[in-house]
Amino acid sequence: MNRGLYAWLLAMRLRTLPLACSSVLLGAGLAASHDVFDMGILALALLTAVLLQILSNLANDYGDAVSGADGEGRSGPARTVMAGLIAPRRMLVAIVLTALMAAVSGLALLYVSFGADWPRMLAFTLLGGVAIVAAITYTVGMGCTPYGYRGFGDISVFLFFGLLGVLGAYYLFAHELAWILLLPAAACGLLATAVLNINNIRDIASDSASGKITLAVRLGRPRAIVYHWALLMTASMLTLVFLAMRGANGWSWLFLVALKPLVDAARTLSESSDGEILTAMLKKTVIGTLLYSVLLSIGLVLS
Repeated sequence: MNRGLYAWLLAMRLRTLPLACSSVLLGAGLAASHDVFDMGILALALLTAVLLQILSNLANDYGDAVSGADGEGRSGPARTVMAGLIAPRRMLVAIVLTALMAAVSGLALLYVSFGADWPRMLAFTLLGGVAIVAAITYTVGMGCTPYGYRGFGDISVFLFFGLLGVLGAYYLFAHELAWILLLPAAACGLLATAVLNINNIRDIASDSASGKITLAVRLGRPRAIVYHWALLMTASMLTLVFLAMRGANGWSWLFLVALKPLVDAARTLSESSDGEILTAMLKKTVIGTLLYSVLLSIGLVLS
């Protein structure tokens, strides 16, 4: 493979993209279970979510290199700017172009969903702007310390990959919301937060040394592992309550299959501190989260 292409694929962190799709797919599944599904909206929503995730990954690569968070002791995949594979200026150009593509895709999505309903268009345009700014400023500070370095990454992931991601996607189809949807939306956000937590537990030593104070650094490894189990159990309980309230039948419990990779990864996290092993468990948790959204959606549609 061409070395330049490989560097950009590495910077985009393709393994994280299924996580970006999870909240959209769950929102679409909830919409389909209420007979308000539209394939055009789903396609544009997935494209926008993927572009926002790539934007966040590129900004993270650049921000960590500039701040010094990607030191020699860091575990996990190499960062391209720090490794000299991509020049900082070229990365900044890529960040701007990706932000523009995300904006165009998002506006097209809103037009397909809302048409000339300008109040809704404006509200979601502002929300999309916030999402773009949040994706960039996670590790790229604008006159202050990036919020990802101050322990607020977990809250951001919970909001954007859970509440806002799932409920926003559902609203694009249905143009209305029901409070009960907070339960699966929160569950999806908690599982996405578990992905971030594994990443942060793996990098506790290097993050602490470079001044990147994640929640895992604040908690320390033992309590961060307890926190991880709490995220998984709370997500499971919220889903069970949601299904019980819906009076769901047997197909709805299909999501339980997704718990196996999530639990397996959590057990390994409790037993090992090896960086390569935890990176593999991070990928397993991403897959488990995507599987959760897909299987829960299928179960809801079939029930």
